[in-house]
Amino acid sequence: MGTVLTYFQAIILGLIQGISELFPISSLGQTVILPSLFGWKRLVALQASTHHSFFLSFLVALHVGTAVALLIYFRKDWIRIIGAVLRSAARRRIETPDERLGWLLVVATIPAGLVGLAFEKLLRVLFATPLAAAVFLVLNGIILLVGDAARRASEQRAARLARRAARAGRQVGATDHRQLDTLEFKEAVVIGVAQVLALFAGISRSGITMVAGLLRGMNHEDSARFSFLLATPIIFAAGVYKLPELMSPLAAHVRSQALVGGVVAGIAAYFSTGFLLRWFETKKLWPFALYCLVFGTAMVVNFA
Repeated sequence: MGTVLTYFQAIILGLIQGISELFPISSLGQTVILPSLFGWKRLVALQASTHHSFFLSFLVALHVGTAVALLIYFRKDWIRIIGAVLRSAARRRIETPDERLGWLLVVATIPAGLVGLAFEKLLRVLFATPLAAAVFLVLNGIILLVGDAARRASEQRAARLARRAARAGRQVGATDHRQLDTLEFKEAVVIGVAQVLALFAGISRSGITMVAGLLRGMNHEDSARFSFLLATPIIFAAGVYKLPELMSPLAAHVRSQALVGGVVAGIAAYFSTGFLLRWFETKKLWPFALYCLVFGTAMVVNFA
């Protein structure tokens, strides 16, 4: 039958998945668009298949690699959070910031988990085409700009209040961002519902949850941390749930490529996480929005 997935393709797709899963540019959108752009016609045909294919099994490996990298990067956080949730459950009340953060993550994970189980395959078949992914990528760029604009307006409002307070002789801080553990559970649900949109190829999981956090008053750094923590159980659970597909006979001839791709995706995701957490200490979403708008528009023109 010949090689249906080369090691070179596995490495490239692993890099794309590992980087774009955390960068707010939609990993699913990139893996739908770029194979078509590269002329990998066999992979493009298998992406749109309504039946089980080796390519879906390969993507499982990439997601597992990404999730493992996130678990390793945030291992101290997860040990602390899981312990806090277990203690909270045992005494049936929430007392510490870690306990609250843990339950916020649980609540925010539920919407995407349920919708993903019910509709992931349908949405993949209907919308995981290069043209649809390009359109959603443009929409993703607009969403990122809205998030940045909302945060900028909040900062400007806080600065005006600080100046007025200074003129009145009162001391008021110039920032008004919220800490993670001050989120209400209903706000965590809103962020979780926003994550559902990432089931559409072209809408970024990290981007949409970051914007939801920004709209709830958090700053870029805390929004990014919450987004990355929230992504970990969803990506890991999706990968483990579909892991049997990678063990099926149909995937036998791509398991070694899947292993290579998964390792590459994990390494890329690990370093991407560190880079982005440092980036969002001082910088914004607009460069990623610009990429989505320019690249998405170019791809709409290309595939239309």
